[in-house]
Parts: sequence; C-alpha cells; structure tokens
Amino acid sequence: MGIFGRKQEAPAAAEPADTGTADSSAWILDNGFAEFALMHTNEIKYMCMLGYTFMHGSKVFAAISDKAPFSYRFINMVMACTGGGIMVPIFINAIPVPLVTDAYPVAILISYMLHTRFPVLREVLALSLVFKAAVMFLYEVMRAFVVVKLTKAAGAAIPASEFDFAVFGPIFCGTVAGCGGAFLPLSKGLDPIKEKGLAPPMFSAFVAATFYHLFMNTSLSEGVVDAQKKAHVTVAAWFFFYSMYVNGIWAKLAGTSSPPVAEKKTNGTAAEAKKTNGTADAEKKTNGTADAEKKTSGTVVEAKKTSGTAVQAKKTSGTAVNAKKTK
Repeated sequence: MGIFGRKQEAPAAAEPADTGTADSSAWILDNGFAEFALMHTNEIKYMCMLGYTFMHGSKVFAAISDKAPFSYRFINMVMACTGGGIMVPIFINAIPVPLVTDAYPVAILISYMLHTRFPVLREVLALSLVFKAAVMFLYEVMRAFVVVKLTKAAGAAIPASEFDFAVFGPIFCGTVAGCGGAFLPLSKGLDPIKEKGLAPPMFSAFVAATFYHLFMNTSLSEGVVDAQKKAHVTVAAWFFFYSMYVNGIWAKLAGTSSPPVAEKKTNGTAAEAKKTNGTADAEKKTNGTADAEKKTSGTVVEAKKTSGTAVQAKKTSGTAVNAKKTK
C-alpha cells in the first residue's frame, strides 16, 4: 500500500547481532534535553505537570472574573488542562485521564492555589522572558507526552479500514489530545477556530500527531534504533521551539543582545521626540500669535470702517443742515 503500508516487523527471536555499526541518529537521545523530555523519573513528570497546569491556569484566570465561584474556575481549569485527555479516551472507549491519573487533579489544585494566593506570579510570567521560557518548556514537554501517548493509544484501538493501519483516526485523536481544552465546555462549539482558524497549539499538535503516527507505522522508522523514543523527543523539540517562535521569545531574546546600544538609541529618539514636540509647540504658539494679530488687525479695520461711517454720517448730516439754510 505504499507509504500507508504497515512496516514489516522482524520476528522477536531474530534479533540482529551487534555488528558494531554506529547509530547515526544517536545524538537525538544523547543529550540532557532528551533525558528530560522522556520524563524518566516521577519527579520530572510531576514538575512538568505542574508547569503544564500553571500555564493553563494563567489563561483561565485571565479570561474569568475573580468574583467567579471556586467550583466554576476550578472545573474550567480541569477542562483546560485535561480537555484532550477527556475527549480522546471517550473516542476510543477508554477512561478519561483525570479519572485514572490522580496526579492531575493534585497538580491542578496546586496551580489553582498559586494563581489565587500569589497572582503576582502571572505578572512575572508575562514580564520575565526567562521565567516564561522555563514554564513554557515544562508545558510543552508535558503536552508532547500527552500527544504521543494518546496518538499511540488511538492507533492501537482504531482498526484498519482501507489501508494496512488506521491513518486519519489516530492523527485526529492526537491533534485533539494537544488542544482539546480549547473546545471545552462543548457549548463553545467551533468558536475557537471561527475567526482566525487553527490556533498555534492546534496546528503544532496536528503536525506532531501526523509525524509521529506516520513515522512509527510506516517504513520511515525501519532500522531506526529506539525509534519511539526519538520520535517522542522530536515532538517535544518541535512543540518547544515552535511555541518560542510563535510567542516572539526568540525575537525578544535576540533584541536584548546589545542593551546599551538599544538604550542609547532609545534615549536619542526620546530627545528628538522632545525637540520635535517643542518645535511643534513653538509653531502652535506662533500660529496662535498670528491668529491673535489677525484678529486684532481685523478689529482695527472694523473700527476704522466704523469711524469712516461715522464721518460720512456727520458729512451727510452737515449737508442736510446746509440745504436747510439755503432754503
């Protein structure tokens, strides 16, 4: 079936002998980023989960009034954090993630308390590039874990139809896994994509689910050592770097490479702006003076006209008197 034909899996007993051939893609796993992205320990997993829920909480608290009841805000946080983990398991006849993973409600509750008791953290998240990049890293690593896990689960649960393996079903499920919270509660309908189309998290989740599913189920991964782990790390890297680009963090970090020069330019621009404003004010004053002079000259002219009229009136009256005398 071409690219959509399932890759040939070697029998378990026929493992190739170690020939000493170097793994050309070993660098994908031989680094600290990969070790963190694969979340080998529970400590890393809980750390990423807390960053994931905190980032979602910042969006929820920004959209909902502080006067809203606790239950309303907390349930909104649950749906925002685990929307994909709720919808995809329902699609594939499984149990939603918040019901089988007790760590999620705990992390959501901790993030909720942080946002409630320490709202200044949201301001720090908005102002500090370092803090925002760190939280975003934890967020995207956790999101990659969710997308990979649910895409793989959907691929195993959905039976093949026209091709040797289910193609579009797992990709759809993987996409929803990475952005399902945007559509919950379901009363939103398609409003999240009505005005501007797919949001960046939706687009990145679609690309990641497509890559992972096709890579793992076709000949693209044949001969790749630890293909699943390398695909997982690639998805995490894609999420993080794309998010940094979309949020403009790369551009901001590049713009701070020479702060003294930037400050000088800014000060010079401010001084020029002040000069320009001063010139404009002087022009306004000059124009105002000219207008006043015009008004004054106009008044003088009118006064002259009035006096001229009075003289003419006097002359007219004098002529009338002379006429009377002549009679």
